[in-house]
Amino acid sequence: MSDFDLIVIGAGPGGYVAAIRAAQLGLKVACVEGRETLGGTCLNVGCIPSKALLHASHMLHEAEHNFAKMGLKGKSPSVDWPQMQSYRAETVAQNTKGIEFLFKKNKVTWLKGWGSIPEAGKVKVGDEVHGAKAILIASGSEASPLKGVEVDEKVIVTSTGALELAKVPKTLAVIGAGVIGLELGSVYARLGSEVTVIEYLDTITPGMDGDLQKALKRTLEKQGLKFVMGATVQGAKVSRNKAKLTWKLNKDDSEGGMDADCVLLATGRRPYVDGLGLEALGVERTKRGQIATDAQWKTNVPGIYAIGDVIEGPMLAHKAEDEGMAVAEVIAGKHGHVNYGVIPGVIYTTPEVATVGATEEALKAEGRAYKVGKFPFMGNARAKAVFQGDGFVKMLADKETDRILGCHIIGPGAGDLIHEICVSMEFGAAAEDVALTCHAHPTYSEAVREAALACGDGAIHA
Repeated sequence: MSDFDLIVIGAGPGGYVAAIRAAQLGLKVACVEGRETLGGTCLNVGCIPSKALLHASHMLHEAEHNFAKMGLKGKSPSVDWPQMQSYRAETVAQNTKGIEFLFKKNKVTWLKGWGSIPEAGKVKVGDEVHGAKAILIASGSEASPLKGVEVDEKVIVTSTGALELAKVPKTLAVIGAGVIGLELGSVYARLGSEVTVIEYLDTITPGMDGDLQKALKRTLEKQGLKFVMGATVQGAKVSRNKAKLTWKLNKDDSEGGMDADCVLLATGRRPYVDGLGLEALGVERTKRGQIATDAQWKTNVPGIYAIGDVIEGPMLAHKAEDEGMAVAEVIAGKHGHVNYGVIPGVIYTTPEVATVGATEEALKAEGRAYKVGKFPFMGNARAKAVFQGDGFVKMLADKETDRILGCHIIGPGAGDLIHEICVSMEFGAAAEDVALTCHAHPTYSEAVREAALACGDGAIHA
């Protein structure tokens, strides 16, 4: 048995960041992880491998559609799926080994195995019980099940299985038009699959700004994705390595269906807390099954904290990382803080989609007086030069004070551009502050400045 100042359960983005930060602050730290590699869902079977496939398939799309326009002539590349999978696996390995290095550098002990909490101040891993002044639960999430759709990770898959298919399917049905479904759907559409997305609601990407929802759906349809909206999936049956998917339209109960080589279940995720022993400990949960915490990420059981996907808030790796840094500060006796109003969200399709702060719909619901500054990427020279003139930047600012309330971008590099606004909002900046800041030419970021100008007297290039 070993004693630690802090034991973290889970080595995903929240857990490993918390462990490293706590070690930097002088605590004796251990991190429990049952996978063979560190990094959790995000690095192993989520964020990172999906971005590798998104990049590879985007390069194929460019070769097939845009190379000839630039004078790059020749036969378009064919898809070597095993090699693409090797590239994906190598990308993952480089990142997970990097975390191992950081653990060694910061003297974080990796307790290999699955953890449970037999009592406050104790963590059991395998047959060993370790003492801890503080315990942090960062065990992440798992794919949410759907009645009538049984996952086998071969024909009916979650995002995990979708990354490791034996071959590119001719037909792919995606249940759910959220981030995961649209990203992986766009990968396989570029690789040649016929992709149909079935969504329960009447809009894609629930909670996103309405203008972005419409623009993204229109763009993905141009790329070949088909959508069945307002449909309740009734079930999926596998026969002879194919699935038959059935649904009912919510508006009139009319039935529909399709046969697919693969069905991707992408209806969201739920906290993963199996086997931790939370019920016996009396750890309070929310109605949605999340661990209830206070403003310092403390549970109702003294000495036990929780962050990331197991607690309330968006299930985003960077949200978990922020909480990991902050909770480490709290446990070390310092002050940790997360500004939940300035957490960006990104969808890594092409074009990318990025958002931060309030949507126009939310401001209307609040009865808030606001103004909108919008600028199309067709007015951005750099975007047009690389065939990415679709999309826009939409900035929302307080009508009286001009303070930035939110920003929504669909276009090239949106996931990077959004951070200018994140920093601006963190400092309470006005749209005019962004408008008066010199932006290099020619860059995509000029579109952000133009949107800020549009909140005032008007954009220059539109």
